[in-house]
Amino acid sequence: MAEAQRKVVLGLGNLLSRDEGLGVHLLADLRATGRLDAAVELIDGGTLGLNLLPLVEECSHLLLLDAVDAGKPAGTVVDLAKQDIPLYTNIKLSQHQATFQEVLGLASFRGKLPQHLHLVGVQPADLTVGLELSATIAAAQPEAVSRCLAVLESWELLIPDHGAANSP
Repeated sequence: MAEAQRKVVLGLGNLLSRDEGLGVHLLADLRATGRLDAAVELIDGGTLGLNLLPLVEECSHLLLLDAVDAGKPAGTVVDLAKQDIPLYTNIKLSQHQATFQEVLGLASFRGKLPQHLHLVGVQPADLTVGLELSATIAAAQPEAVSRCLAVLESWELLIPDHGAANSP
Protein backbone atom coordinates (compact mmCIF):
# COMPACT_ATOMS: atom_id res chain seq x y z
CA MET A 1 0.00 0.00 0.00
CA ALA A 2 1.28 3.49 -0.90
CA GLU A 3 2.29 5.77 1.94
CA ALA A 4 0.04 8.82 2.49
CA GLN A 5 1.74 11.83 0.93
CA ARG A 6 -0.84 14.57 0.29
CA LYS A 7 -0.45 17.90 2.07
CA VAL A 8 -3.91 19.40 2.34
CA VAL A 9 -5.56 22.44 3.86
CA LEU A 10 -9.23 21.47 4.07
CA GLY A 11 -11.87 24.16 4.50
CA LEU A 12 -15.09 22.83 6.00
CA GLY A 13 -18.43 24.54 6.27
CA ASN A 14 -21.61 25.74 4.66
CA LEU A 15 -21.26 29.08 2.86
CA LEU A 16 -25.05 29.57 3.09
CA SER A 17 -25.02 29.74 6.91
CA ARG A 18 -22.90 32.84 7.55
CA ASP A 19 -20.16 31.93 10.10
CA GLU A 20 -20.51 28.20 9.34
CA GLY A 21 -18.69 28.96 6.07
CA LEU A 22 -15.57 30.24 7.82
CA GLY A 23 -13.38 27.28 6.82
CA VAL A 24 -14.04 27.89 3.14
CA HIS A 25 -13.44 31.65 3.51
CA LEU A 26 -10.09 30.96 5.20
CA LEU A 27 -8.93 28.98 2.15
CA ALA A 28 -9.14 32.16 0.06
CA ASP A 29 -7.28 34.11 2.74
CA LEU A 30 -4.44 31.56 2.77
CA ARG A 31 -4.24 31.50 -1.03
CA ALA A 32 -3.99 35.32 -1.03
CA THR A 33 -0.87 35.24 1.17
CA GLY A 34 1.14 33.76 -1.72
CA ARG A 35 3.25 31.90 0.84
CA LEU A 36 2.07 28.30 0.36
CA ASP A 37 4.50 25.72 -0.97
CA ALA A 38 3.43 24.26 -4.32
CA ALA A 39 2.87 20.87 -2.64
CA VAL A 40 0.01 22.26 -0.52
CA GLU A 41 -3.50 21.59 -1.85
CA LEU A 42 -6.31 23.92 -0.79
CA ILE A 43 -9.57 21.96 -0.86
CA ASP A 44 -13.14 23.12 -0.19
CA GLY A 45 -14.65 20.18 1.69
CA GLY A 46 -17.94 21.98 2.27
CA THR A 47 -20.22 19.64 4.19
CA LEU A 48 -19.19 16.41 2.44
CA GLY A 49 -18.71 14.51 5.71
CA LEU A 50 -17.96 10.81 5.21
CA ASN A 51 -17.20 11.38 1.52
CA LEU A 52 -13.94 12.99 2.70
CA LEU A 53 -12.59 9.76 4.27
CA PRO A 54 -10.47 8.76 1.22
CA LEU A 55 -8.94 12.25 1.12
CA VAL A 56 -8.12 12.20 4.84
CA GLU A 57 -6.48 8.79 4.53
CA GLU A 58 -4.26 9.99 1.65
CA CYS A 59 -2.79 12.85 3.70
CA SER A 60 0.50 12.98 5.53
CA HIS A 61 -0.33 16.58 6.52
CA LEU A 62 -3.90 17.82 7.06
CA LEU A 63 -4.83 21.28 8.32
CA LEU A 64 -8.57 21.60 9.02
CA LEU A 65 -10.32 24.97 8.91
CA ASP A 66 -13.79 25.26 10.40
CA ALA A 67 -16.26 27.16 12.54
CA VAL A 68 -15.85 25.44 15.90
CA ASP A 69 -18.35 25.33 18.76
CA ALA A 70 -15.96 25.03 21.69
CA GLY A 71 -18.22 26.79 24.19
CA LYS A 72 -16.06 29.93 24.02
CA PRO A 73 -17.07 33.55 23.37
CA ALA A 74 -17.92 34.28 19.74
CA GLY A 75 -14.82 35.20 17.75
CA THR A 76 -12.43 33.12 19.86
CA VAL A 77 -9.83 31.41 17.68
CA VAL A 78 -9.60 27.69 18.45
CA ASP A 79 -6.28 26.00 17.66
CA LEU A 80 -6.13 22.24 18.27
CA ALA A 81 -3.21 19.89 17.69
CA LYS A 82 -3.83 16.30 16.56
CA GLN A 83 -4.07 14.82 20.06
CA ASP A 84 -6.60 17.49 21.15
CA ILE A 85 -9.08 17.09 18.28
CA PRO A 86 -12.15 15.12 19.38
CA LEU A 87 -12.52 12.19 16.96
CA TYR A 88 -16.01 11.00 17.83
CA THR A 89 -19.53 12.40 17.70
CA ASN A 90 -20.10 12.65 21.44
CA ILE A 91 -18.33 16.03 21.24
CA LYS A 92 -19.95 18.22 18.59
CA LEU A 93 -17.82 21.04 17.18
CA SER A 94 -20.15 22.37 14.49
CA GLN A 95 -23.41 21.62 12.68
CA HIS A 96 -21.80 19.27 10.15
CA GLN A 97 -18.77 18.39 12.24
CA ALA A 98 -20.35 15.30 13.77
CA THR A 99 -19.96 13.55 10.44
CA PHE A 100 -16.45 14.90 9.93
CA GLN A 101 -15.49 13.75 13.41
CA GLU A 102 -16.67 10.32 12.33
CA VAL A 103 -14.33 10.61 9.35
CA LEU A 104 -11.40 11.30 11.68
CA GLY A 105 -12.50 8.51 14.02
CA LEU A 106 -12.73 6.02 11.15
CA ALA A 107 -9.35 7.05 9.78
CA SER A 108 -7.86 6.60 13.25
CA PHE A 109 -9.52 3.21 13.70
CA ARG A 110 -8.15 2.11 10.31
CA GLY A 111 -4.66 3.34 11.28
CA LYS A 112 -4.74 6.02 8.56
CA LEU A 113 -5.07 9.26 10.51
CA PRO A 114 -2.61 11.78 9.04
CA GLN A 115 0.68 11.92 10.90
CA HIS A 116 0.45 15.72 10.92
CA LEU A 117 -3.09 16.87 11.81
CA HIS A 118 -4.19 20.26 13.10
CA LEU A 119 -7.43 22.24 13.34
CA VAL A 120 -7.79 26.01 13.30
CA GLY A 121 -11.24 27.47 13.71
CA VAL A 122 -13.25 30.26 15.27
CA GLN A 123 -16.21 30.13 17.65
CA PRO A 124 -19.15 31.27 15.48
CA ALA A 125 -21.40 34.20 16.31
CA ASP A 126 -24.16 33.83 13.69
CA LEU A 127 -25.30 30.63 11.97
CA THR A 128 -28.40 32.08 10.33
CA VAL A 129 -28.95 31.95 6.58
CA GLY A 130 -26.68 34.39 4.77
CA LEU A 131 -23.54 34.55 2.64
CA GLU A 132 -21.41 36.98 4.66
CA LEU A 133 -19.41 36.24 7.79
CA SER A 134 -20.54 38.14 10.87
CA ALA A 135 -18.43 41.18 11.84
CA THR A 136 -17.22 39.26 14.91
CA ILE A 137 -15.87 36.37 12.84
CA ALA A 138 -14.49 38.62 10.10
CA ALA A 139 -12.49 40.44 12.79
CA ALA A 140 -11.00 37.10 13.93
CA GLN A 141 -9.94 36.05 10.41
CA PRO A 142 -6.46 37.64 10.50
CA GLU A 143 -5.58 35.80 13.74
CA ALA A 144 -6.91 32.52 12.31
CA VAL A 145 -4.83 33.00 9.14
CA SER A 146 -1.77 33.77 11.27
CA ARG A 147 -2.30 30.54 13.26
CA CYS A 148 -2.68 28.57 10.01
CA LEU A 149 0.56 30.02 8.66
CA ALA A 150 2.34 29.11 11.91
CA VAL A 151 1.18 25.49 11.57
CA LEU A 152 2.21 25.31 7.92
CA GLU A 153 5.57 26.87 8.78
CA SER A 154 6.15 24.25 11.50
CA TRP A 155 5.46 21.62 8.82
CA GLU A 156 7.92 23.39 6.48
CA LEU A 157 5.18 24.00 3.90
CA LEU A 158 5.63 27.74 3.42
CA ILE A 159 7.72 29.64 0.93
CA PRO A 160 10.24 31.61 3.04
CA ASP A 161 9.15 35.21 3.58
CA HIS A 162 12.34 37.17 3.05
CA GLY A 163 10.57 40.53 2.95
CA ALA A 164 12.38 43.52 4.41
CA ALA A 165 14.68 41.36 6.51
CA ASN A 166 17.11 41.04 3.56
CA SER A 167 17.26 44.75 2.78
CA PRO A 168 20.71 46.36 3.09
